[in-house]
Amino acid sequence: MTMPRIASLVPSLTELLFMLGLGPLVVARTGFCIHPAEGVRGVPKVGGTKDVNLERLAELAPTHVLVNVDENRRETVQALRAWPAATRPVVLVTHPCTPEDNLALITQVADAFAAVPGVAAKAATLQGELAAELVETRAARAGLVAQRVLYLIWREPWMTVARDTYIARMLESVGWQTLPAVDGGESGAARYPILSGDEPWLAQVQQVLLSSEPYRFGEQHVDEAQRLCPNARVRLVDGERLSWYGARTAAGLRYLRVLAAS
Repeated sequence: MTMPRIASLVPSLTELLFMLGLGPLVVARTGFCIHPAEGVRGVPKVGGTKDVNLERLAELAPTHVLVNVDENRRETVQALRAWPAATRPVVLVTHPCTPEDNLALITQVADAFAAVPGVAAKAATLQGELAAELVETRAARAGLVAQRVLYLIWREPWMTVARDTYIARMLESVGWQTLPAVDGGESGAARYPILSGDEPWLAQVQQVLLSSEPYRFGEQHVDEAQRLCPNARVRLVDGERLSWYGARTAAGLRYLRVLAAS
């Protein structure tokens, strides 16, 4: 059997590939694909999620390229599909929008590489763990107080998440409703609204969550966020646990339950 050569242009998917035992077959990643640290250290980088170096990627001759609707540009996918037939890779397009969607995501990736020994068993283990955490989270939600939350991912300007993003739906699993009360659509900038800072609804926010990524919020930003939402509790949160999907979702749900109960 000719083994696949896999390029991952999505950090969460790179981690998932390694968790499925496919790490030795990963021949390219983005600079944001940092987990697992030991595993990815020797994998060549091909730029970022939004600015993929297609020439470098072609040199690495992948048979499969993993992308995501939110994290990669449509133009990148179109360019990959326009490669000559002899070198054109299979492009796996992913788009998990809820924690539950990760069950199908794991199946999608595992099925693509089902011929590789051990992948199916590892996928089943991951799905079993996630299914158990989803049940625990649904049960825990009944005992939690609903909260109006502002989840900040950037400053200067302030940026947050629309309600139909993966992050917002993770938060919704413990009864936290994100503000503003808007959907952003399947893709595009509207999924991550920019705030002017004088929106009337900011006074209704009960908790401000300052993510550790993509902007690295720290203690020095707490007072600034407090001024933005004077009636809210401001907290620093682990953005990787709340926004990375795939292999990290089960741990993310455990983290979120603790966060919501404290």
